[in-house]
Amino acid sequence: MVGQSPAEPRAAVLLQPFVHQVGGHTSMLTYDEHTICKPLVSQELSFYESLPLAMRQFTPQYKGIVSVHLKKDSLGNLTLIASPGLGQPDSCGRLDSAGGDPAVTLWHKRKWSHTQVTKTFKDSCPGKMLLRTDLQYHTDSLLEDANGKQPERKSYNPWGLHCHRQHLNRMSSKHNENKLHQFLLLENVVSKYSYPCILDLKMGTRQHGDDASEEKKARHIKKCEQSTSASLGVRICGMQVYQADTGHFLCKDKYYGRKLSPEGFRQTLRQFLCNGNQLRTDLLEPIILRLRALLAVIRKQSSYRFYSSSLLIIYDGQEHKESADQHLPFPKTHGTNPSRVDVRMIDFAHTTFKGSKSNPNPTQYDGPDHGYIFGLENLIKILQSLLEGK
Repeated sequence: MVGQSPAEPRAAVLLQPFVHQVGGHTSMLTYDEHTICKPLVSQELSFYESLPLAMRQFTPQYKGIVSVHLKKDSLGNLTLIASPGLGQPDSCGRLDSAGGDPAVTLWHKRKWSHTQVTKTFKDSCPGKMLLRTDLQYHTDSLLEDANGKQPERKSYNPWGLHCHRQHLNRMSSKHNENKLHQFLLLENVVSKYSYPCILDLKMGTRQHGDDASEEKKARHIKKCEQSTSASLGVRICGMQVYQADTGHFLCKDKYYGRKLSPEGFRQTLRQFLCNGNQLRTDLLEPIILRLRALLAVIRKQSSYRFYSSSLLIIYDGQEHKESADQHLPFPKTHGTNPSRVDVRMIDFAHTTFKGSKSNPNPTQYDGPDHGYIFGLENLIKILQSLLEGK
């Protein structure tokens, strides 16, 4: 990886919301086809810079740091601009992806036009139009109906736009346009999928970091106690599943996940593997194998505590059928694991470990993260029961 020369700065990149963000509260932004970016948190940067080799296949690739600033147009609409090479530390400019400047779409603070939403989804999901012609973005699309239920069918996932609008509002109220903000550049782990089905799971029995205030600590403890975080060590934070029968994504957010009982969690896990026509039982074994491989790695990580981190389970909603004569085998990526499924850990802003650069004197923990292990073991058990048809 080669850094940019000061004499040859990369062109400024207009950032757009990452349309496949299904959970979290931080705005994830698309930098290019294979790269996303998010606001830099020193604790997360420290984690990526000292990542154990065994964990690298289970985390997004860290690609460096980029400077970002707000820009307001003549109508008062806000956008975020990334300026590679501008006021950067030595780690900037570490981009592997080749090619010219990405095609970008303007996303405005106050208005999200049908044309813009359509273009972004067509670029992100080639091959088929996912949107109805009457699509518009409204914040109330995240709300429940009068019966306390979320709409089952959605033609797009509004969560990323919801987070992005909140993020722009926060930035514009606190900072002027010229202020540079540091953002992490990370691998877009769903870029190879045509119709990425994503399950975002908040892992562990504890969600607050060591630096949390007493108020925040109490709030997170209550959320865990009232959800499957306490009983299973895992809860659903977001989901999108491509429905082959309708051509739309079915979406669920973190508020839905918090209300689930252990049985409701199991049923939603089953729903995540259902494409509208059938249960994708062919995906269960490769997902379980990958989770078991992750479990073996986590058990060996002494002093790490992955508080408030998430685990993504990903597969392609576009089913690739194997021919009877085996002329079209699935491509292999991780040993026996077909590339059509993936499992990745994300969000390490509250991860603590011995030797952290951002926190030289962290709370010392011995042994592996047992809350995380508890969640992984229960997740594997539930998937195993689905595989066995129970």
